[in-house]
Amino acid sequence: MFKDAQSDPAQLRQWLAATARKDREAFHSLYKATSPKLFGFALRILKKKELAEETLQDAYIAIWEAAAAYREQLSAPMTWMATIVRNRALDVLRRSHEHAELDGEKFDAAVASALEDPQSNPIDKLLLGAEAKALAYCMSLLEGSHRQVLAMAYYHDLSHTEVAQQLAMPVGTVKTWIRRSLDRLRSCLGKGDGV
Repeated sequence: MFKDAQSDPAQLRQWLAATARKDREAFHSLYKATSPKLFGFALRILKKKELAEETLQDAYIAIWEAAAAYREQLSAPMTWMATIVRNRALDVLRRSHEHAELDGEKFDAAVASALEDPQSNPIDKLLLGAEAKALAYCMSLLEGSHRQVLAMAYYHDLSHTEVAQQLAMPVGTVKTWIRRSLDRLRSCLGKGDGV
């Protein structure tokens, strides 16, 4: 059903009209029918699966919120949605060029110094050094933009909203990146990969 619906502009227009009325089932149907193609489109622009997934998520939020603004006389439904995905993907690319990723060595040193307690004894420092190295190693496995968001939130003590404002990103994306990054750190540290 959804494969045919993807190429049926009339069905997509019906789902968009229902989505404009905040019909969740219609939106779900629209998503199932169009997301594979739009994900592929985002992936071609961004080259990274994770960024494409985030961009697609943001695009569908925008589609949900702007469905009432869709005008069938101006463009086909897939063209309209692809334009939203394209604009979101280009925003991600623009931000990634504007905000250089953190330098790995500088970041590792910053992690180590942030964790260091001046009151600790030599044994504590040795243990802390191993923990800091393990954390730095696991952090280095994260994508640069995710590492940056995590560092801003935890080492610079910024709220999710403040991180989002500084990086001109949606708060939802910041929260998702932080949650996923923390899960990856837990997994990496749990396996002892950084030791």
